[in-house]
Amino acid sequence: MMVGKTSAIAAGLCGALFIGYCIYFDRKRRSDPNFKNRLRERECPGRPSPARRGSRLPDLKDAEAVQKFFLEEIQLGEELLAQGEYEKGVDHLTNAIAVCGQPQQLLQAHTESSGTDCFTLRYDRILLLPF
Repeated sequence: MMVGKTSAIAAGLCGALFIGYCIYFDRKRRSDPNFKNRLRERECPGRPSPARRGSRLPDLKDAEAVQKFFLEEIQLGEELLAQGEYEKGVDHLTNAIAVCGQPQQLLQAHTESSGTDCFTLRYDRILLLPF
């Protein structure tokens, strides 16, 4: 009986120490200033972190800046698509969709006017937008 009781106490103590170890290192990991950036990079490896990406989006509260940005991105995206630079063109169109008030209508218009390859690229990029 004494051996069984001692084994149970030892197992319980080891279990408690293991759980304490896990909690301590999880808290230490989460308190790291770069934890969220590394977590985002691991979830979406193709998407650069905000620090490296260099956010070019305008202040969304300034309607004039948003409209200017939207028109510039649409124009630049269409020019690049016409030149055959699909990756860059889709990036700019995706930026325009990110600030657009009615993205469904914009997507529908561009889907009808562009090929399926461009739409597939654009759709993949849209899935990575932080809505």
